[in-house]
This record gives sequence, C-alpha cells and structure tokens, in this order.
Amino acid sequence: MIDFEALFKVTYGLYIVSSGNKDKGNGFISNTVFQVTAEPPRFATCCNKDNYTAQFIRKTGAFAVSVLHSDTDSDIFQRFGYKSGENFNKLEGMKVKYGETGVPVVLNNAIAFLECKVTETFDVGTHLLFIGELNHSEMLDDSPEPMTYQHYRQVKKSFSPKNAPTYINPSKLGKKTGSTAFKKYRCTECGYIYDEEKEGKRFADLPSDWVCPVCGSPREDFEEI
Repeated sequence: MIDFEALFKVTYGLYIVSSGNKDKGNGFISNTVFQVTAEPPRFATCCNKDNYTAQFIRKTGAFAVSVLHSDTDSDIFQRFGYKSGENFNKLEGMKVKYGETGVPVVLNNAIAFLECKVTETFDVGTHLLFIGELNHSEMLDDSPEPMTYQHYRQVKKSFSPKNAPTYINPSKLGKKTGSTAFKKYRCTECGYIYDEEKEGKRFADLPSDWVCPVCGSPREDFEEI
C-alpha cells in the first residue's frame, strides 16, 4: 500500500529551470533540482519529455536554475508552471540575462541562480534526468528565504502540475469529511483549494468569469472535495 500523503513529507525547493539562447528560450517551474556531487559540483534536474524546455536543454546542452524566494508572485507560477512555451513566450516581459553558457536566466523573484552544462542525460520513463556540471553561480539577494514546496502547498494552497515528477492525482488522496456546512473545491489543473469558510463566499456565488488565482483555469475545472 502507498500512503500518498507521506510523499508530501519529502522536502523540495521551487525553481525556474530555463534553457535556450537569445533567439528563443523557455523555462518551467521545477521542484526537482538537487546537488549530486561536490568535486566538481554537479546538479540534477528532472524534466517531463513533453515539456518544451526539454528540447532546449537537449539542443544547447545547458540549463540555468533560478532559486525563487518564499514570497514569489503567483503570476510567476502561473506563467512558468501552467502555460506551454510552445504557444506563449514565457520570457517576454521578464527580467532575463544571458549567462556564461548563453542560456537565459530569469531574475524575477530570484535570490540566486546557477548555470550548468549537461554531462549526462538519463531516460527515466515519463521524464528526462539531466545531470549538469556547475559552470557559473551568483547570489542576487541573500536576505529572503528560498521558496519550498511545503510553503507552496500550505501558503499558496497549490500542488504540482500534471507534468511534474511529484504530481499526485487528487483522487488518490481521498476525501475528508467534516460537519461544517462550508465546502472546499480543488482546481483539477494545479491543485489550488478554494475554501468557502476562509474566503467568506460560496463557490457557487463566484462570478461566471472567475478563474483560479494560481493557474487561471475557469470555474468549470474545479471539483468539490
């Protein structure tokens, strides 16, 4: 038996992983960035094969990691976590610099960034695991705390998108019962939970054009929990 709630106890950070060049690039929100060796320093990131950024990492042989702070704007997660770069330029309007590897580095809401050159790529089924040797790193602001996935879930009330390696289908988490007359609704796209009691307004009373504050999905994409 697998208790999927136990998986949420594994700790992660949240980052923007980006790649490409000055002509074209892309990025996505990742919570699977970790150091694998010290000498030389190497880092790994996991990317869904269907993710547009995977094409750029394979083509350029490099990727950048922007470390996000705990108060990162929700529109950053909406832009890089729930939209496809194939039909939307995620980097347009962003603060971007091109690093020593030539890949775009997103500076918005970042406290540090890393640039890595890919040394190995592993096919792990639905995802590709890229191992990269650190080429350059820079601290941008050492005062804020880095964003964690736990903070993202508890404060931002959101979960991993469907193409994330840590995605868990909400139906596998079960439904909790309670005596309150208030209800909760979950966005089937990003996992954001609308709590009627906390919001002070019934879900049914929301305007027809209301959308999920995290990923922009319409009301129709919410399910009662």
